[in-house]
Amino acid sequence: MSLGAKNRLQRVTNLCRDHLRQAHSDEAALVEEFIAETESSADGEQSPWAEFTDTKRSDAEMLARLDAAFQRWLNGE
Repeated sequence: MSLGAKNRLQRVTNLCRDHLRQAHSDEAALVEEFIAETESSADGEQSPWAEFTDTKRSDAEMLARLDAAFQRWLNGE
């Protein structure tokens, strides 16, 4: 994996974690549990947060998908 790809994945990881912590600060313990579960599902070099990205690299769309996944997780889906 190239350095650029690794840097992009690290940026996505940090953006996702920070967004969840800020947007759902009233549910901090649940956010940390979601982050831990998401990161424990990683396989190999693929970042578990990469599933929320798209080819357009739109942060707004990525964060909307992240919020939707968090809500599904909260609802036990």
